[in-house]
Amino acid sequence: MIIVSDTTPLNYLVLIGEIDLLEKLFQRVIVPQAVVKEFQHPNTPPIVQNWIANAPSWVEIRSATVIDPTINLGAGETEAISLAIELGADQLLIDERQARKLALARGFAVTGTLNILAFAANQELVDLPTAIARLQHTTFRAPAALVQILLDQDMLRKQAKQSGS
Repeated sequence: MIIVSDTTPLNYLVLIGEIDLLEKLFQRVIVPQAVVKEFQHPNTPPIVQNWIANAPSWVEIRSATVIDPTINLGAGETEAISLAIELGADQLLIDERQARKLALARGFAVTGTLNILAFAANQELVDLPTAIARLQHTTFRAPAALVQILLDQDMLRKQAKQSGS
């Protein structure tokens, strides 16, 4: 399975201490060089800068051979989508609305930070309410209704598991 990630999911998973979920869920994640460069920006939190400077072995840093000139997004999103096209990626990890819309229009499966956490919670790799609470203490923004839906689904899953025990 080929997974390409943009900046935002990696950034927030590092900030909340759940970055290792990506290895557990996907084994390997490809990170575009433009994302690495974004992580080196002076305004990037030091913990995130340190993580990319010492990227774990399951992270593969690659540059797209060709940047799709029709993509009019930030450098990280543009290279992530271009690299996904080049590699025939199975999934793009991306949060930004315009980038998600473009990736979906090009036929890619798209997963954002919240969905990564929900998927991990379904596999009992993380406690979703705790992870979301930590996420809400960062600059991450998502519609409250979406967050509530995910929390409600998680609660129902837990209740079903308890009643099935």
